[in-house]
Amino acid sequence: MAAPLLVVSMPLRNRIAVGATALALIAGLSIAPTQPAQAAVVSSGEVAPSATVTERPAAQTLAVDEDVVAPPITRDAFAATDGVQTLANNGTNADWAKLVLMNGGWPQTEQNVTVLLRWMRQENGPPDWWNRNNPLNNGYGSGGGAGLGSYSTLQDAAQYAAVNLQRGYPGIVAGLEAGTSADATAQAIWASPWATSHYANGAHWSTAPVPIVKAPASAWGG
Repeated sequence: MAAPLLVVSMPLRNRIAVGATALALIAGLSIAPTQPAQAAVVSSGEVAPSATVTERPAAQTLAVDEDVVAPPITRDAFAATDGVQTLANNGTNADWAKLVLMNGGWPQTEQNVTVLLRWMRQENGPPDWWNRNNPLNNGYGSGGGAGLGSYSTLQDAAQYAAVNLQRGYPGIVAGLEAGTSADATAQAIWASPWATSHYANGAHWSTAPVPIVKAPASAWGG
């Protein structure tokens, strides 16, 4: 004869608690543990497999034949000339010669300045080359038909000298336009009617260096 079944009776709330505990245990055992996230950097100096590594391109070289020569470099040339006020401030006979050339549109070359300095010396002499503010004894615009007139300033004298040369002395203008030979321009001056003596066809014309002398500021209108 079988043993009698023992039935244990418990309150309802206790039975519910036991059932819930059993279900939680079963659910926890059925969920598989997850793998830890893979670190982006495994260790110092090591890159995670998911990272992209870009390789640096190799340096390029260019081989050139030994007989290849680099072409010469050509640079633009430039030059500057003094303005009217700068020449007036300097105030020498050389500056006045440059001012005549500037007014005439002729190059301020050494040969052009030299021939004008020699010409001024033959007309007035270096010590007082600014005499009557008329260094070349120009009759045009000075009020003196024989070249004995005067100008208000040396700047006016330079303007009138350039205009008079352009008006009727083509040989002298051609020499100044070339600007390459003081002697050639001097010969054009001798042959012209600028001086009735024609400077004795060059016999009364010195080629010695001309002293550079500064005129008083008043002669320049200062």
